[in-house]
Amino acid sequence: MVVESGAVLSGSVPTDLAATASVPAAGVDSVVGLSRPERLEQLRRQIAAVPARGEAVARPARTWGGAGQPGRAVPGTRVTPDEGRGRPVLPVPPALARLLPGGGLARGSVVSVSGAGSLLSGLLAAVTESGGHAAVIGLPRLGLLSAVEMGAELGRLAVIPDPGPDPVEVAAVLLDGMDLVVLGLAGLAVPPSRTRAIVARARSKGATLVVTDGHWGGAEVRLAAVVRDYQGLGESGRGRLHGLRLAVTAEGRAFQARTARLDLRPVRGRVEWVPEEVAVAAQAGAGPRELGSGVA
Repeated sequence: MVVESGAVLSGSVPTDLAATASVPAAGVDSVVGLSRPERLEQLRRQIAAVPARGEAVARPARTWGGAGQPGRAVPGTRVTPDEGRGRPVLPVPPALARLLPGGGLARGSVVSVSGAGSLLSGLLAAVTESGGHAAVIGLPRLGLLSAVEMGAELGRLAVIPDPGPDPVEVAAVLLDGMDLVVLGLAGLAVPPSRTRAIVARARSKGATLVVTDGHWGGAEVRLAAVVRDYQGLGESGRGRLHGLRLAVTAEGRAFQARTARLDLRPVRGRVEWVPEEVAVAAQAGAGPRELGSGVA
C-alpha cells in the first residue's frame, strides 16, 4: 500500500474534500469483491510497499510545547520519550499533551477515544504533520477536512472506509507499517482473547492503535471529548461560528483522570487547540474569525 495523497482503499476521496484540500486521491488496488483471505493477502502485499518508519521523509523540527510544558523538538521520526517509563510516544496537539504521561500516545499501546470527532482529527493531524504514517479503518464519516485544517498531511494517511466483515484483522495487518492506526468498531465489542493478541502485536511493532465507536476492554488510555460551547452564535442561535470549546478528559491505568477545557480556533490560517485560559486572555482585541467547515 503506497500511502500517497490521501490513499483510499475500498472507496474514494469525496470530490469536495479533494477540491478543498487541493490534494488528488492516489489510486490503489481495490479490495472490493475479494474473499477474506484474498483481501488480507492483498493488504499485506500493499503494506509491504509502505516505507519503513525510519525512512519517513525528514521534516524540519517542530517544537511541541504548551503552557506549563517545556518545548520539545520533534524530528521527522515523530517520537519523543515517555519520561515516566522510557517509552517513545507519538505527538499529539500541544494542548492535549498536558493531559498525557510523556506528552503523547505511547507507542505499542491501545487508546480508546470517544465523543467529538475533532479529537480524532487532532491526533491524525499531529502524527502525519510530524512525518508519521496513519490509517483510518471503518470510519467513512470521519471529517478529513477537519484534520487537514489542523495540519494533517493527507499523503501520509490511508483511509479504509469499508474494511469488510473483520476490521480488527485489517487493523492487525496495518500495525505492521503504520505509526498510528485508528479503528472504528461500529458499536461492536471485541472479546478479550482478540484484544490481547492485538495489544501484543502493537507492542511488537511499536505502533499505536486508537479504537472508537465500540467496546475494547483494557485500553491503556481513554480519551473523551465533549462539546461545551459554540463560539460566535448569538442568543437567537444565529451568527457565524468561529470556535468550539471542548472538555477533554484523559484517564489511564497508570494515572488518574485529568480534564482540560480547550478551544478550537483559527490561528494564522489553520485550526489550533488552545487551552481555555490562553484563549480567554487572547480574546481582548481579537475579532471573530470563521473556522473552516470541517471542524465539528
